[in-house]
Order: sequence, then C-alpha cells, then structure tokens
Amino acid sequence: MNLPADDRGFALGDGLFETVLALDGRLIRWGEHMARLRRGCAALDLPAPDLAVVLAAAAEALAQAGLTRGRAAVRVSVTAGSGGRGLDRPMEPAPRVVATASPSPAPPADAPPVRLAVATIRRNETSPAARCKTLAYLDNLLARRQARAAGADDAVMLNLAGAPACATAANLFWMREGRLFTPALACGVLDGIMRHAVLDAAAGLGIETVEAVADLSELAQAEAVFLSNSLIGVRAAVLAGAPAAPRHDMAERLAGAAWTLYEGGGQSVQATADDRRGRR
Repeated sequence: MNLPADDRGFALGDGLFETVLALDGRLIRWGEHMARLRRGCAALDLPAPDLAVVLAAAAEALAQAGLTRGRAAVRVSVTAGSGGRGLDRPMEPAPRVVATASPSPAPPADAPPVRLAVATIRRNETSPAARCKTLAYLDNLLARRQARAAGADDAVMLNLAGAPACATAANLFWMREGRLFTPALACGVLDGIMRHAVLDAAAGLGIETVEAVADLSELAQAEAVFLSNSLIGVRAAVLAGAPAAPRHDMAERLAGAAWTLYEGGGQSVQATADDRRGRR
C-alpha cells in the first residue's frame, strides 16, 4: 500500500504498531498483541480498527512476502488516516491499516550477549506515548545509533528521573541474589508481551520478581542481564565495558521456560487465505 502524503501516521507519527512473530503462518500471541493495540488506541483517542481487517492485512502481508512457512516478523501499523488541519485530526478519523512481513531468523543459540551502552537520550515516563507502540520511534532510533557509534549493540534508556527503563526495542531484566528485577511500568516501560511471559515463567520456577524503580548502579552490579521481545525471545546482555558475566543457570532456565510459555500460551491464530478474502 502506498500511503498518501496527508496520512497522519506518515506526516505526524499519529498511530500505533505491533510486531508479531509468525511461525509457519501462525501469529503468536495474536490476542495479546491486539489487546495492546486496542489499549493504545484508547490512550491516543484513536478509533480502534476492525480486528478482522487487521488479521486479513497480516495474512495478506505474509502471503505476498512468501513467508507462510518458517519464521517471520509481521508488522501491523494503524494510522489516524488522512485529513485534519495541522495537528488537529478530522472530527471523525478513518484509521488506515498497513501490514508488512519480513524474515526473522532466530538468534543463534551461541550468540554472544548484547552489549549495552547507556544512552543520553531519555525515556519520558510522563508521556502516555512511553507506554504505547507509537509510530513516533525517533528517540529509540537515535539512542540505538548512539550506542552503535559507541561500539555497543544496543542502548539502555533511562527515564527522566535517571532510572533504567528499557532497551531501544526490548524490555530489560536483571538477576541479583536469586531475585528477578525488571523496571516498573511507571518508569515509562512498554507492557511487553514477552515481558509477561518472562514474569509468568519466573513465577512457575518459584523465582521472586521485583518490578523496580532502580538506580543504574543496581544494573551494573547484577549477576545476569537480559532483554526480551517478541522476536528475540530472551537474549543475554552485558553493559559495555563490564566483564562478561559467567553463565547463570537460573537465567538460562528462565529464558527457556519463558520461550516455551510464550510460544505455546495465549491466543495465537493461523493467518490464511480466508482471512485475505474476508478483507475484500
């Protein structure tokens, strides 16, 4: 789909997106992704799209990309549509749904930890957009570029109060003294789908979890650090300049349990030709 120049998502970043893992055409945790999309629409006062239309768009994207087999990333974007003057939306916005699909190979089992640099670009925890997957991702993009320029792979983003919030496209976790820590949602954190799977897996393993407002020094003193999102699952990380942490048995068990729970739990759907026909 070619977006018109007056599309508010293109012109102003007025909209939301979800990135969903597809395995052989099965959209993993589709129900949770769509529930978060609807919550985001409510937060931005944007009419929620017809979820049948969204599913049809995802199915069509997979088919057109030839990715109905194997592992793929499906990005569904919902824009506020066209119209309005300047910043003001039209009285009755007509959201536009766009979906794309691309290959998403799994990280190798022996992949080294992600090296994290602390970005100077802050996460604004006072903004509703900090807890939504909005189309305006420029801060995250710039933080990632800053980290890469410093020789790291990704960035830790602090919030305005200086507390660790997240990586540029992943939730952040660390372990210390047998407990699992992750920044509280109030820190300006996206309510990640895989984040939930990690917390649920920790509960199943009897690991105490703390959703924390922490200091960066706590992260530096952690026994294990890792990231999570719907595409990478759980991936070990280390702060740039810090010595590589030894293998952490509990963190590895947690990573495996979280992935099993993520892939097998929640509402997943098969994207099929029937869905594409339903769109027309």
